[in-house]
Amino acid sequence: MLNIGDFASHGRVSVRMLRHYDAIGLLRPARVDPVSGYRSYEAGQLARLNRVIALKELGFTLQQVRAVLDEEVDAAALRGMLRLRRAQLAEAIAADEQRLARVEARLRTIESEGTMSQHEVVVKPVPSVRVAQLTGVAASYEPEEIGPVIGPLFTELCRRLAAAGIAETGPSVARYEDSPEGDGSVRILVAVPIARSVRPGRADVELLDLPPVEQAASVVHRGSMDDSVGSFQALARFIEENGYRSAGYARELYLECPDDPARWVVELQEPVVRR
Repeated sequence: MLNIGDFASHGRVSVRMLRHYDAIGLLRPARVDPVSGYRSYEAGQLARLNRVIALKELGFTLQQVRAVLDEEVDAAALRGMLRLRRAQLAEAIAADEQRLARVEARLRTIESEGTMSQHEVVVKPVPSVRVAQLTGVAASYEPEEIGPVIGPLFTELCRRLAAAGIAETGPSVARYEDSPEGDGSVRILVAVPIARSVRPGRADVELLDLPPVEQAASVVHRGSMDDSVGSFQALARFIEENGYRSAGYARELYLECPDDPARWVVELQEPVVRR
């Protein structure tokens, strides 16, 4: 028999954790001294402890762990739980990889400070265009909030237009506006150009004419939009250094969007006026 300290040491867990497992019935001591209350364990119980720790590492709750170990969950259900957890871990890994990409993009922007910009910014007029539009809301301007909203919006917009037999006549457009609720959320407006002859009612989308912009500071971003920080900041520096000020929300014009986001070509357009 092993006292609780030795058992904890061999199992690489804390005595406090063992006491908690005992309290909830997950791992009972083999013996409890009726006088002193000291707990003793058998070496064979390390096998159950190992399974408890492994299942916890997979993200199962202690209640789920107890159900599994006490055979309250059959093999099919356990396989389903493991597959679900595998999918959750894969999703978390993908999110972490995206977060790392954004950190690296921000780092590249910081490292380029004080060097000559590689972005060519021009000021040009932007004509009016008729578009079909859908609107969504993201919690903030953070890429991890924008991405899950804007992609499905574009997919749904294109689906509705295809179902109605309405052809796209140019590159897709995305715009962002502060939510009128004032809670920090963002309205995302995705649109595709369509013929002016299209009349309302042909598809379950909003039809409108985006107004012309007399002057827009424009820069072409190449690569994933997760890596667009440098391009947006180059636009901001140009506006300030050349005697302009922003006159409205920027637009994103998606010129080329292959399956690989690293090969995207997106024009960033921000309305400006002279100061």
